[in-house]
Amino acid sequence: MINAITCFIKRLFMIDIIKGYARTFSYMFRRKVTLDYPKQKGPTSPLFRGEHALLRYSNGEERCIACKLCEAVCPARAITIEAEMREDGSRRATRYDIDMTKCIFCGLCQEACPVEAIIEGPNAEYATETHEELLYDKKKLLANGDIMAEVKHDRD
Repeated sequence: MINAITCFIKRLFMIDIIKGYARTFSYMFRRKVTLDYPKQKGPTSPLFRGEHALLRYSNGEERCIACKLCEAVCPARAITIEAEMREDGSRRATRYDIDMTKCIFCGLCQEACPVEAIIEGPNAEYATETHEELLYDKKKLLANGDIMAEVKHDRD
């Protein structure tokens, strides 16, 4: 019986609606959390894994030795590598492709690389209009690495 009376009083005086208005009104005096995204960007975690890149040594030579460990460890099978031997006996990748639509950004390729040739950088803004633009080849990955090296050099 008391439960029914309490429910009737809550409905009569619209207690739940008043509580809702009070909660809404209290947010008017708090600091705003909305960002104007293209102009303002929120903080990213230092552990964030974004767009892939292939790095070069300081002399301009690419780091990838085509060991294919990243291809073997990739759970999504997003990486394809083809290699050839050079005259000096070293191996280099002739083809290094990543299908970014398959990639699950697990970071295993980065961890498996013995020469730290592949990294997942901080760039999260690489939206495209077509699927083909998300099929990264060696040229695109090296260009990404050059951009990341340039940004890192500017910070230092």
